[in-house]
Amino acid sequence: MHILFVNHAPIPVFAYGGTERVIWDLGKSLVRLGHRVSYLVPQGSHCDFAQVLAIREGVRWAEQIPADVDLVHFQFNPPDLATLERPYLMTQHGNSPEHAPLPLNTVFVSRNHAERHGSTEFVYNGLDWEAYGPVDFERPRPYCHFLGKAAWRVKNVQGAIDVAGDAGVDLMVLGGTRLNIKRGFRFTWSRRVSFAGMVGGQVKLDLLQGSRGLIFPVLWHEPFGLAVIESLYFGCPVYATPYGALPELVPPACGVLSAGRGELADAVRQGGFDARACHEQATRHFSAAAMAAG
Repeated sequence: MHILFVNHAPIPVFAYGGTERVIWDLGKSLVRLGHRVSYLVPQGSHCDFAQVLAIREGVRWAEQIPADVDLVHFQFNPPDLATLERPYLMTQHGNSPEHAPLPLNTVFVSRNHAERHGSTEFVYNGLDWEAYGPVDFERPRPYCHFLGKAAWRVKNVQGAIDVAGDAGVDLMVLGGTRLNIKRGFRFTWSRRVSFAGMVGGQVKLDLLQGSRGLIFPVLWHEPFGLAVIESLYFGCPVYATPYGALPELVPPACGVLSAGRGELADAVRQGGFDARACHEQATRHFSAAAMAAG
């Protein structure tokens, strides 16, 4: 089967392009299963295992799809889908506005995500863990971490800072800076909080290797949570709010989910989770191979 992925962002993206990482790993896994994969993405993208076609702005999607494509897999809701006389799938990666119409062939990224959109169709995101390298379980882990776009209020970096402060642990923020004025003024005075900025690649992986846990008190319903499974892969238990898909990703053996700041702080302080059990949770349930099969 020839599968064409269509996305508005270029590939590859190794920092915070979550959707791009997912469809890169999904495409690679489908190739391993014997399928042919192509990407229709912005100019400047490149891929060593699939054909890359550049999006032509202003041209209908139906006119940009090669004749031999068997399935078109959109990573967004295209405006002129009614004109597409091809088998298609649309993965909804984010939260749609309430009652917003979605295509019939829409798949979501968690059970909760699907239910909140009136559907039962979902496939969990997965990642190619071979690209993340081995985990050093014996390495000293002196801090906890937050991973996400800290400028986005619903990710609640301030809540993570508060929980870490109450627990008496150092916090490494991956995805933000000490001074933020993008969405209101925020300056973090505590010297127990470090900021790595918008890191990706090996720098991010090294920082995750040194963490004792992810503090992730989000204020919205997470559709999935790539930050969660990346952290679990490196043996990090997760201390988060129980919203959206998070109960599906984090079993009791791998962390604590609570809307209470004090309860999360107590859990961080106590620790005691098995890093290898966290790692196995990610590799067993949230691999790119499992996603491709789904």
